[in-house]
Amino acid sequence: MKLRGKLIVFEGLDFTGKSTQVRLLAERLRARGLPVVTTREPGGTPIGEEVRRILLSRKSSDLLPLSELLLLITCRAQVYSQVIAPALARGAVVVSSRYRLSSLAYQGYGRGLDLELIRRLNDAATAGRRPDVTFLIDLPAELALARRKGKGDRIEGEDLE
Repeated sequence: MKLRGKLIVFEGLDFTGKSTQVRLLAERLRARGLPVVTTREPGGTPIGEEVRRILLSRKSSDLLPLSELLLLITCRAQVYSQVIAPALARGAVVVSSRYRLSSLAYQGYGRGLDLELIRRLNDAATAGRRPDVTFLIDLPAELALARRKGKGDRIEGEDLE
């Protein structure tokens, strides 16, 4: 009997250790013999990585909130269709740094975009697939600010509130 794949997501502010936790969990699961695929947002596919470069570039400082959201949804649709869905269909565990909640937090609450619009776009990009579990890494904002010093890109260069 083939096991159904699982989607595990790490969310949190920038510089809270999401990528580290993705790597550590993936190593642990692989050591137990489970097939694991890791990914990140934005990114995770060739197109996604190009969009990531655009989004994080300081040259994109005048990017409108809606444009930013649509670029992120583009990345999400690509990584879901090309990486996540096929891996889940094979029975793999997919471990991702960021997913749907990031858009609600950053573009919804952070940029003031309509939450229902974001939910609908997320559903379209992911065929409505929700994570099996989401871990929220909670780090004091001051510590995240200290960890990002000197590593700023366009998004990380903004104030944390």
